[in-house]
Amino acid sequence: MRDRYIFPAVFNYADDGISVSFPDLPGCFTCGDTDEEAVRMAEEAVGLHLYGMERDGDPIPEPSRGDRLAVAPNECIFLVDVWMPQVREDVEPVYVKKTLTIPSDLNEAAKRANINFSQVLASSLRQILKKRPVRN
Repeated sequence: MRDRYIFPAVFNYADDGISVSFPDLPGCFTCGDTDEEAVRMAEEAVGLHLYGMERDGDPIPEPSRGDRLAVAPNECIFLVDVWMPQVREDVEPVYVKKTLTIPSDLNEAAKRANINFSQVLASSLRQILKKRPVRN
């Protein structure tokens, strides 16, 4: 299993939106109303499709070179980059136990408010990491 895959996607522009297909991944399709939405949906579709292939033990093809794909006048090629460790974590999270220390008054107040400490920590870490991406 690889951690990163980059596959070409064909964006087909029509009056009712953008349909997205993947020449190397039969059965993988998505769509969007804007370029931004179509890119986001394409990343999600490829990630889930590849995750399913990994889980089923199917061979994952080598991606075609974008310059070797023929497209119609209303189409363009976009390279979709997927970081599989994140996809795998999103689909099947693996949890680790962490020990931490907080002030006792904060602990008591949070317990009275029925706050889930693990959920708060995970949510806070996600927010911080969005602002400060981890380098590979």
